[in-house]
Amino acid sequence: MKKAIILDLDNTIYPVSSISGNLFEAVFGFVDTLAEEIGAEEIEKAKAEMQRRPYQQVAEKFNFSETAKNKGLDLLKDLEYALPMRPYEEYKYISETPIDKYLVTTGFTKLQWSKIRLLGIEADFKGIYIVDPQISSETKKDIFTMIMSNNNYRPEELLVIGDDPESEIKAAGSLGIDTFLFDPEDRHADAVVTHSSKSLKDAVLVFM
Repeated sequence: MKKAIILDLDNTIYPVSSISGNLFEAVFGFVDTLAEEIGAEEIEKAKAEMQRRPYQQVAEKFNFSETAKNKGLDLLKDLEYALPMRPYEEYKYISETPIDKYLVTTGFTKLQWSKIRLLGIEADFKGIYIVDPQISSETKKDIFTMIMSNNNYRPEELLVIGDDPESEIKAAGSLGIDTFLFDPEDRHADAVVTHSSKSLKDAVLVFM
């Protein structure tokens, strides 16, 4: 049995696809204007990637010019979501389980907090940490280390639950923390991970 779990937010507690049309309308419209700069095919890939990765990483991966990158940042930095949101149905099995929970998510601070409040999950967590590349150089690995230090957890007493093998899963693995990859579409069959499942409910069997 684990003493605590650390969860990601986007595509782990709720599906980004459920809000992306409304949330990213202005940003996607801006990205469409970059077709001549990076190519029409790359535009669609970039928009899909924005639903899974922080904007800064997407801009770098697809070689946005500095001007384009900054325009996107200006559109996103003060963005908040205001429409109804719902977590994945199976998240209830995690939220109802009596164990210390921490939320560690990467993104723009205002936007991430607006989603947390709309989902009604703030009270589920002992601590909530937003890794915002615009205001800090801290990483998820830094936050995981801090959580362990502040609460006297050993790596083997924790489980990190997330959807991205290159983000929270990789950071946890580097610290010797067990990982649970939530992979409902079987996108990451070759990921280096302790546990993996299409079902979020299965995570409970791992940490209890």
